[in-house]
Amino acid sequence: MNKDLIIDVTSGEIVIALLEDKQLFELYKDKRNSKFAVGDIYLGKVRKTISGLNAAFVDVGYEKDAFLHYLDLGPQFLTLKNHVISILAGKKTQKSKTIPEPDIDKNGKINEVLSAGDSVMVQIAKEPISSKGPRLSSEITIAGRNLVIIPFSDKVTVSQKIKSSEERNRLRKLIQNIKPVNYGVIIRTAAEGKRVATLDAELRTLIEKWEKAFDNLTESKLPQLLIGELNRTSVVLRDLLNDSFNNVFVSNDGLYKELKEYIAEISPENQKVLKLYNGSVPIFEQFGIDKQIKSLFGKTITIKNGAYLIIEHTEALHVIDVNSGNRAKRETDQETNALQTNLAACEEITRQLRLRDLGGIIVIDFIDMGHIEHKQMVLEKMKEFMSRDSSRHTILPLSKFGIMEITRQRVRPETNIQVVEKCPTCKGKGEVISSILILDEIENHLKYIIDRSLSTKRITLKLHPFMASFLLKGFPSIRLKWFFKYKTIVRIKAVKSSGYLEYHFSDHNQEIIEL
Repeated sequence: MNKDLIIDVTSGEIVIALLEDKQLFELYKDKRNSKFAVGDIYLGKVRKTISGLNAAFVDVGYEKDAFLHYLDLGPQFLTLKNHVISILAGKKTQKSKTIPEPDIDKNGKINEVLSAGDSVMVQIAKEPISSKGPRLSSEITIAGRNLVIIPFSDKVTVSQKIKSSEERNRLRKLIQNIKPVNYGVIIRTAAEGKRVATLDAELRTLIEKWEKAFDNLTESKLPQLLIGELNRTSVVLRDLLNDSFNNVFVSNDGLYKELKEYIAEISPENQKVLKLYNGSVPIFEQFGIDKQIKSLFGKTITIKNGAYLIIEHTEALHVIDVNSGNRAKRETDQETNALQTNLAACEEITRQLRLRDLGGIIVIDFIDMGHIEHKQMVLEKMKEFMSRDSSRHTILPLSKFGIMEITRQRVRPETNIQVVEKCPTCKGKGEVISSILILDEIENHLKYIIDRSLSTKRITLKLHPFMASFLLKGFPSIRLKWFFKYKTIVRIKAVKSSGYLEYHFSDHNQEIIEL
């Protein structure tokens, strides 16, 4: 399987597309200077505890209080709480020896360990979604590429994806020998085959990162960010980058240099896959991503051979309906038609779950099948495709009504892209503006640019392909007439992603000229 990562950088955000065999499977959006990302560690203040929910609401600086459930406190919560209190009171430093407290009762109550006004160290477990604040955890973890450390724990666990028992034992013994006391470690899949020097260096870096979080810890600044997670781009590279990637294309020179240094640090053997994209065509258009985005985020998703999916969203769950469409007319055997359609739907459904990052309860209404073995085939096919999904999930067998239930973890806001565009002529008002005036408007803006000497070296006009063809057709073309009239060469560039009457002027540096 060919895997490519395409990174598009704009002034407001970074968009990352994961392609598998040139098909879009995952899409990440990273707003610059975004806060409350998964992995960020805050020192917050408890607003109130709700015994009915067995949870607390914590102020971490977001507009809505964050949610912390008792079960997310972690067994060593009392040790963490007392450690933070001691440092705030100036009784000890982070490097002082900490005596572990007994684990909290699994069936305990939130009021037994927290009260309104308490200072508490928490980590963002789920980003703010819709009207809800962040979801929190007090079982702090600090992730690296190969290891994850858990302060105030002594357990060493190995990723289940490392299949070799010999390698699992090697890694477990190695980490047990080099880790300090009061630090638990999760050994990630990427650690397979790594030498002790590499793992030891990363372990020390993670521990140092944890200890530095307490250097400027003061209660007067609550709430405050103690440890910020890497930006989304670096996190994606840290968690996904491996030898299976063919290319990582970046459209921005500054980010390219940053990522080059980062990859050299975490995975030097993969430096060659990082490439700077310098093409004149927008990077997402060059790799066919814009077109895939528009076709994959609507309510109706075409599979193949006439079959299609209907995806509906409700407050409680997501519903996916599988329809045979025109395919039903081509097969004489209804059972065979249903099986083939359902199997084809499995791949597209798993793709949609990853692409949109659908979470919670997902109900899939497959086409009815009479044979039990066919239902089992659909279940196995769904499990096969879902095995590529890194999010935790559970899949239940099909019911007698052909319904499959899936639960899937989501930690970031669901990706929802508007695929219905406003009419470029009436701009959604239902009233048509005379489009015949568009050429006059473009020429007036061109004259303004030339008169103000905003950019006379080279002017590029970017607009829809239909409009570009209109400006270039005939002799003399409209573009040529502009040249004779204004003594300036205007380069016409067709952009497929532009609206029909949308246009932009750019200078010789390809920077948009603001009008």
